[in-house]
Amino acid sequence: MPRYSSVNAKTVQIVEVGARDGLQNEPEIISTDDKVTLITRAMAAGVNRLEVASFVHPKRVPQMADAEAVIEALPDDKDTSYIGLCLNKRGVMRGLATREGGKRGIDEAGCVIVATDTFGMKNQGQTVEDGIRENQEMIRLAKAEGLIAQVTISASFGCPFEGEVDPQKVVDIAKAMADAEPAEIALADTIGVGVPPQVTDLVGRVREVIGDIRLRAHFHNTRNTGIANALAAAQAGVDVLDSSVAGLGGCPFAPKATGNIGTEDLIYILDRSGIAHGVDLEQIIDLAGWVEGVLGRPTPAMVSKAGGFPQSQSEKDAICA
Repeated sequence: MPRYSSVNAKTVQIVEVGARDGLQNEPEIISTDDKVTLITRAMAAGVNRLEVASFVHPKRVPQMADAEAVIEALPDDKDTSYIGLCLNKRGVMRGLATREGGKRGIDEAGCVIVATDTFGMKNQGQTVEDGIRENQEMIRLAKAEGLIAQVTISASFGCPFEGEVDPQKVVDIAKAMADAEPAEIALADTIGVGVPPQVTDLVGRVREVIGDIRLRAHFHNTRNTGIANALAAAQAGVDVLDSSVAGLGGCPFAPKATGNIGTEDLIYILDRSGIAHGVDLEQIIDLAGWVEGVLGRPTPAMVSKAGGFPQSQSEKDAICA
């Protein structure tokens, strides 16, 4: 199959966020067993980093009430990294507790800071100033206790309450986070408003101030720009991209925030652009079909409906031979 590679084509890592960000906004509670199945089938397809749960109050996000039960049921795969989302130091402590008594537990504390005061207060009760201080402490605590610490800057491309977000504000937050030396910093388009030139610009600005820290990007497809933004991010030098199988997702605290980019849609554009990632498209398409069965409704991602690039007759004959 031909590839149409840019001069920046490389390898990126895919982080599957379906079990956390993908399911957190679902109206019906998904069973622990189904969450574990989603995670393990994604692993079988080649995904080796996954957001598996978030440590939040169950009254605020009921879908994540079984976080510890999901984590305890996961296989002890040494080649896989499990991420637990932490909104404050209490979340980090819950993450650390999953490792007590010799249990595998989570491998990474996924810390979060929001780029605006209004959204930050609604999401986790923190202004930007509060969030900088809290996340620096969270990163240091997680690292001191043996967890990999990484941090996401939410609403980096726009806020549902304050509108435009000054790129320099995001850069300043990224620099403050870099001072705590996390393993990774992520830029998140939480409400799906970004466009590729904006992505290229912000990735370049942030890269200049964070040095060698790994850079990740997280896009929602609310306005049908998510896949284009992911490709722009990869071409601009982002090392890691988040996605959710079947395009599931949404934020309970951001009005009209819809699904993440679909893992199958991301794989397709990376494959056709000559960017390696190590995840099997057909297995992810099969998993998306299973997810639709669990939810009992169609899901947003497109490639699971259309399939991958059509095979020629000679390719089909070779498979059958």
